[in-house]
Amino acid sequence: MSDLSGKVVLIVGGSTGLGLSAAKAFVEAEGRIGIIGRNSDRIDEALGVLGDTAIGYCGDARDPSTVPAAIERLAEQFGSLTGLYHVAGGSGRLMGDGPLHELTDEGWEATIRLNLTSVIYSNRAAVRYFRENRCSGSVLNCGSVLGYAPVPNHFSTHAYAAAKAGLIGLTRSCAATYAAEGIRFNLVAPALVATPMSKRAQSNETIMGYAKQKQPLAEEGIADAGDVDGAATYFMSDGSRGVTGQILGVDWGWAVSEGASEGKVK
Repeated sequence: MSDLSGKVVLIVGGSTGLGLSAAKAFVEAEGRIGIIGRNSDRIDEALGVLGDTAIGYCGDARDPSTVPAAIERLAEQFGSLTGLYHVAGGSGRLMGDGPLHELTDEGWEATIRLNLTSVIYSNRAAVRYFRENRCSGSVLNCGSVLGYAPVPNHFSTHAYAAAKAGLIGLTRSCAATYAAEGIRFNLVAPALVATPMSKRAQSNETIMGYAKQKQPLAEEGIADAGDVDGAATYFMSDGSRGVTGQILGVDWGWAVSEGASEGKVK
């Protein structure tokens, strides 16, 4: 595990799932962290596990004021900000996302706001902090393998895919713009992970049967949230100080495996 001593990292969406797992890993690596979540009870539970080297901030990443306020509080508590990891996002299926011919206007707008606009807000806040304080920093965005390796039979949510593909463009463009200032941008793209977001997939035997072949490196076809922590910790550490504009698929073989051939499941 990479060393994060001396690092102060804000995790947007750090009270559950991939974000909480990363928070635990960052603390174990001697980092000091802040977590943003929308549920105060979950934040309190997380802080009970994370200890005194972590603080929480209750807010919605879709609100442009949330991350700047959290950065200010984190910097006051621990003296600086060295990295931001944006994990917050989620499926828009229940909001009207789906295949293009079924996608509603409301589903498009809500899904893009949740998965792309919120990242624009957090990344902007981090860049402004780094530039105003004339310091280097690392920004890591959490995308999805569905942004570049689609599976139409089981995951035809086209607004979500567009948002995650958009994160690739945002990350690489920002990496090019800010590299000369020592501000790095990278993206980690997981495949199917056992988190609250993937409950639909986990409860569907057909999808799980497909996943066992699509993700041959993952036990039982689905990965643990902790399997992404090594990559996230690396990007927040000095070990990656020469790395920017990179898209790292932590996908357990998804992008290079054919998977089973089954009928369509909506």
